[in-house]
Amino acid sequence: MRFAAVAAGITLLLSTLGLVSPARADDVAESYVVRGEVTADGSLSITETITFDGPGPTDLEQRLATTRPQLNYTQLNYEINDVTVTAGGSDLSPTISTDGDYLVIGVDASKAGDDPVEISYTVVGAAVALPSIPDRADLTEVSWRVLQGLNVGVEQVSGEIALPANTHTYDIDCASGPPAATSTCTTYASGTFDAIYPQFTDGPRGPGEVVVLTFSVPTSAVAANQVLTEHWTLDRAFTAQGLPLAAALAALVLGGAALFALYRSKGTDAKGGRPIPVGRFEPVAAGEERFELVEKVRPGEIGTLVDERVDPVDITATILDVAQRGHLAIVQLPHENTNTNIDWTFERKTGPDELQHYEQIIVDAIAPVDGEPITVSKISGAVGEAVQRVQDAIYDEVVTEGWFVERPDAVRSGWGRIGWISVGVSVVALVLLAAFTKFGLLGLVLLGLAVGLLWVSQQMPRRTAKGASILSGLQVLAMTLATQPTDRLPKANTYEEISRVLPYAVVLGGLDRWLQALADADDDPGVPDPDDLSWYRAPQDWQLSDLPFSIESFITTMQGTLYTRH
Repeated sequence: MRFAAVAAGITLLLSTLGLVSPARADDVAESYVVRGEVTADGSLSITETITFDGPGPTDLEQRLATTRPQLNYTQLNYEINDVTVTAGGSDLSPTISTDGDYLVIGVDASKAGDDPVEISYTVVGAAVALPSIPDRADLTEVSWRVLQGLNVGVEQVSGEIALPANTHTYDIDCASGPPAATSTCTTYASGTFDAIYPQFTDGPRGPGEVVVLTFSVPTSAVAANQVLTEHWTLDRAFTAQGLPLAAALAALVLGGAALFALYRSKGTDAKGGRPIPVGRFEPVAAGEERFELVEKVRPGEIGTLVDERVDPVDITATILDVAQRGHLAIVQLPHENTNTNIDWTFERKTGPDELQHYEQIIVDAIAPVDGEPITVSKISGAVGEAVQRVQDAIYDEVVTEGWFVERPDAVRSGWGRIGWISVGVSVVALVLLAAFTKFGLLGLVLLGLAVGLLWVSQQMPRRTAKGASILSGLQVLAMTLATQPTDRLPKANTYEEISRVLPYAVVLGGLDRWLQALADADDDPGVPDPDDLSWYRAPQDWQLSDLPFSIESFITTMQGTLYTRH
């Protein structure tokens, strides 16, 4: 009581000073009476009778909500029509406008004098179909804020909603208070001797507070007329339940099975038999072994069989191979000074055996018959067109040998295009499914499957049984090159024997130990060896001990200047 008195005194003082406006009596209506009717088609008509003690306010306003949020990312939409505002039978000429999700009714209630102000309108969309229950008649729920959005308070609120004749009501409820924190109305009833139709009482209610009346009636008496729309949200777009989840799981299982089947049929090697030996060291004398090819598999073909691609290392190994076979001489050019990089050129020779088609292309490109030999530092621009032909020829060769059914590059390219198209289509599908449906999770699965297809495309092609057996033989040869003692080669022609091993060591591993073995085989240490190797010539002060550095530099420079890995 003391606090109320003090507050009243402060308010009076501020009012006297003109700092706040004193409350007006017409800011609160004496009563607010609702008379409504629900018709068989679900339409709801409302008439609100607002009575003031004396003239009403000049700026009476009511805001009627045209939407109402529901569960599952949906909202109800209300269509409000036939708005009238009268007093004593005279039209008060209200202003009617929209503000977002509200229909705003404004009127000068002071024109009503001592007569009550009557606001009338009809609502379509307040009758909502309830879920069907077995062995029970279908019901329609009618729910409406019979008091809402007034900018004045009301002392007493009451009302009644008439129904079609002989209509029984179920589950009536009435809530009132601030819109976000309503509680039970003072009284509400329906279907009794004293309350045949749904009716309620409540109050007092402040400005903006609501009274929500809800009841259910048989659908046979009142049809549902709800207008329901769905809101887009991230949770709704990627719903992980019900049909969207089932569709996503089904697509994942079926698509995953299809990708696995594709990988097994196109990207997994056929089952080979025993490994086919490619090369081995055969005894030729006590303590001496000679490297022999069992299968005619050239170094450039080995790299393609192993990783299904023609790489710079394959071309480099091929150049070393054709050189040690007598078709080329690799010529190391003299240093102008210690700050310049080593460079090489090539000298064409006539070898004792026949070159493969791709080997001939390489020799013609780097040591043309009627042109200047190419230097390694400029080889990329000089043989760029030839590189593509070399790749094509090697791919054709591995198919001719029966190691692949189709060209590896063609298979990867074809399925890669399908994979990228699938990714593009799945991205579009994901956007559309997420924007307009609840099946965004399905779109994510489709995108994942498309990426999986892109990955599978790069695991292709499938080696034949023969190719798989040759590959196993190459793995055995790689282990042999890494462990075979390097000092057991025939002493009479050690340079030539080790030179035959080098190109295979380039693609299979173990190159360092075989280069060192060749350097260690120098028969005159400390003496320059510019011409000791038939396939490699160097400046006059060059020695075999320089060979590891020279060849490693040659390989690194070749691979760096030819082309990037495909």
